[in-house]
Amino acid sequence: NISFKVNKGKTLAILGKTGSGKSTIAALIARMYDADEGEIRIDRRPIKKLNLNSLRESIGFVTQDAFLFSDTIRDNIKIGKENATDEEVEKAAEAAYILHNIEQFSNKFDTLVGERGVTLSGGQKQRISIARALIADPEILIFDDCLSAVDTETEEIILRNLENATKGKTAIIISHRASSVKNADQIIVLDDGKMIESGTHDDLINNNGYYQDIYNQQLEEKLTND
Repeated sequence: NISFKVNKGKTLAILGKTGSGKSTIAALIARMYDADEGEIRIDRRPIKKLNLNSLRESIGFVTQDAFLFSDTIRDNIKIGKENATDEEVEKAAEAAYILHNIEQFSNKFDTLVGERGVTLSGGQKQRISIARALIADPEILIFDDCLSAVDTETEEIILRNLENATKGKTAIIISHRASSVKNADQIIVLDDGKMIESGTHDDLINNNGYYQDIYNQQLEEKLTND
């Protein structure tokens, strides 16, 4: 019983606690598996009728558990676009707010990251995965709680960068942090597999519901930590 529409070039945010169904929606859109009931459409066409390779090529999907190969940082980013120039790699890294970290490494983009990126922090791995998705220049971008390992200050910088990088693209931002989703064109709130609220940030703040509670609670925690 979840239904929503995202217009081309707009950003939808999905907020909810762990286990509410956020990642399930992302997986269904990318057709990692099919819905038992109902239908998902892209450009009014059911995704089951779309060529699977074409569908996947049109989606940049960044998950919370960033997977990196035992290779250089450059080649991990270029998985998104194999023929990317060094300038394009650098631009994607800058948009993902990882360029300054990479430049501090002695081998910079030629730094080997080790199996599954073991030599990097969780936040660095997530940001390299974001750069990989951005360099592919897909029509649809899905960010599935991929800023969970960065602090709120870094998160705000990345989100500002992503606003510019995703202009003209359809973006879906999934998070348990209200701060991550407040600038989206539309926000839906999930709880236990159900959609309990939807609207803009201003709509939901004035709704005296779950979103307002979460936003105020997280804002208070941030002020306390600061």
